[in-house]
Amino acid sequence: MKMPRKVKRYCPYCGKHTLHEVERVKKKKASELKWGQRRFRRVTAGYRGFPRPKPEGREKPTKRINLRYRCVECGKAHQPPAFRAKKFELVEG
Repeated sequence: MKMPRKVKRYCPYCGKHTLHEVERVKKKKASELKWGQRRFRRVTAGYRGFPRPKPEGREKPTKRINLRYRCVECGKAHQPPAFRAKKFELVEG
């Protein structure tokens, strides 16, 4: 799927349709201090095994695409729900 880098859509902050810059959301590094990670470290410590079953079968055929739309007028960004696509590419135009 090809998508333009600039797209006109509704800005909930301006309350009107404006030009938006599209950017792909990158996954941030998970914090070691979060409760889930602390529990994971505690459970896997010592001679114990992995706390949950390994995923069986093959991977899903598509990945979720997260996009962030940044309004050109006010500079605020909003992020609608992700959608699935096999290939994704941002193109000029």
